[in-house]
Amino acid sequence: MVSAPPESPQTQLGIEEEPAKVTFFLEPLAEGVELDMVQIPEGEFDMGSPPEELDRTEAEGPVHHVQVPSFWMSSTPITQAQWRVVAGFEQAERELEPDPSNFKGDNRPVERVSWEDAVEFCQRLANHTQLPYRLPSEAEWEYACRAYTTTPFYFGETITTDLANYRGTDHKINDTTTWLGYYGRGPRGEYREETTPVGQLNAPNQFGLHDMYGNVWEWCLDCWHENYDGAPTDGTAWTESEDNEYVLRGGSWFHHPGVCRSACRARYSPGSRYNGLGFRIVCAPRGLP
Repeated sequence: MVSAPPESPQTQLGIEEEPAKVTFFLEPLAEGVELDMVQIPEGEFDMGSPPEELDRTEAEGPVHHVQVPSFWMSSTPITQAQWRVVAGFEQAERELEPDPSNFKGDNRPVERVSWEDAVEFCQRLANHTQLPYRLPSEAEWEYACRAYTTTPFYFGETITTDLANYRGTDHKINDTTTWLGYYGRGPRGEYREETTPVGQLNAPNQFGLHDMYGNVWEWCLDCWHENYDGAPTDGTAWTESEDNEYVLRGGSWFHHPGVCRSACRARYSPGSRYNGLGFRIVCAPRGLP
């Protein structure tokens, strides 16, 4: 097991924080292909967003206190190289396309993968390693993303395209709706129109996690619920629902900064695939090195 601090991102937001000490282990998948799994310490946080947060939706409330046990999370979204290796492992329940992504590149995030595909990936990896890999619960995802912060982004009150890959230009949807390329008092930025290699922008949070905002939406284990009334408070996934849709977090390269916020939630059916849908994985602590 190795410990190393991530470099703090140099931002235009005037935020300078001491980097946290990050503990991680490497899961070898094939020659030259590894999974970097970061330890997320146990803790508690207020999940959701306050009513006054810009771009907030009713689905982000009510704010509720959650206690989260320690777990491990991949430091980046799953890459195309990682996907390709695990897609070659023994099938669990369903077939996997070894090269589904629209934007090609071994170190780019895999995309055009459904929730069902992501669950199959985790099952194959768990069977191969005999470790309990799975998708994160929605509470684990937000807790890990926030990394002790309460602002809309772990950078602070706003975000820039130097720190995350999202649509930093205005986008007119129709005569009455325009997606803004800036958030709050932040600046407009660039629109890359594609994914970027994971970690390329070198803007990890204090847990050492990269690309929690933008690049690709990330599937969670939870079924979709319209709000947090009755949500679990122990960090587990909320899987009882009559709605056949699942939660995604983090925004994507295609979307404006308001949907990249730590509290923002989206939903898609479990078979949905498009070039903004990816995922990262977690592992329970038992049995690890």
